[in-house]
Amino acid sequence: MTTNVKQMMEAANAAVPRVTPDQAREMMGKGAVVIDVRDAPEVENSGKVEGSLHISRGMLEFRADPDTAFHDKRLAKDRPVIVYCASGGRSALAGKVLKDMGYAEVYNLGAFKDWTDAGGPIEKPIDRGM
Repeated sequence: MTTNVKQMMEAANAAVPRVTPDQAREMMGKGAVVIDVRDAPEVENSGKVEGSLHISRGMLEFRADPDTAFHDKRLAKDRPVIVYCASGGRSALAGKVLKDMGYAEVYNLGAFKDWTDAGGPIEKPIDRGM
């Protein structure tokens, strides 16, 4: 059976609850890990949520799986995870993958802009001297 992006997004949004920036801040205070799944140039241009991990969408499965050489030890299946991207689509799909991989609590913060518009702290991009 084939699927399309619309169906994938519907399944992801059904499986991964959205959280507001305020809810995310509260969860972060209790130890949730935040993952920015945007591509490197996006993060370099805008910065990222303060304290978040940058794991691009293309590397997420490898960083999340403890059986790979690329596993990020800051990720644990029993620790709440919040994902975000530029608009909320990639983070929904990423959250669904994490749930499929056995991560118990996964949430979608949605868009980086939602975080910044709500006054959420960010780590500034590196000044490349240009």
